[in-house]
Amino acid sequence: MTRGRTSAALPKHAQISEMLIRDIAAGRLADGARLPPEREMAEQLGIAVGTLRKALETLAAEGLLDRVQGSGNYVRARDGVASIYSMLRLELKAGGGLPTAEFLGVDRLPKPADAPAFGPSKMGWRFRRLRFLGGVPAAMEEIWLDGAQAAEVAAEDVSESLYLFYRERLGLVILSAEDQVSIGPVPEWRDARFPPEAGSIAGYVERTARNSAGAVVEFSRTWFDPGTVIYINRIGKA
Repeated sequence: MTRGRTSAALPKHAQISEMLIRDIAAGRLADGARLPPEREMAEQLGIAVGTLRKALETLAAEGLLDRVQGSGNYVRARDGVASIYSMLRLELKAGGGLPTAEFLGVDRLPKPADAPAFGPSKMGWRFRRLRFLGGVPAAMEEIWLDGAQAAEVAAEDVSESLYLFYRERLGLVILSAEDQVSIGPVPEWRDARFPPEAGSIAGYVERTARNSAGAVVEFSRTWFDPGTVIYINRIGKA
């Protein structure tokens, strides 16, 4: 068990590309917008120019950026872009927000009695985290992975994207998920940095996630702060 530890961080260029992808999806960076000059933008973000260029290359490869020699970088908004956080539906009310997380506990335990069926094992790996968006405490997360999917989980290897960790460390690909969104009381294990008090009503999401064979292997519960965060699912352009 590991507590109070920031999840293994994504490389800085990946963090920047994910932030920009989420900002484009949220409309904070509009289609056709010209980004600041690279040196100016790198300085604003507090990163090296080379790191920024790697992030911009990722966006260009996804068709989200036109890099015009001698003119600059122009946003090209479009739907269905692959993203490390493509299944994360929480955003700041202002839009976007770079996701990070801090572990509150990682344990192998009997699965909760009130959970739907997921995977063949009676045991599960329980991850508890405090989710941040753009540095703002945004949600409490409890994720249960079927115990048959991993004999061991080294907490220090878990990245800020569990689905990335599943794919790279466990060989498990999550292809689809179903969310049920409602409201619910904040759990007693709430971290003090999460604004809603334990027992108060917050936004609530229950998710079941399926692997590449279509089997449910994960169940999760998320409580989010409706004062700063929204749940949003963009289906496509009208």
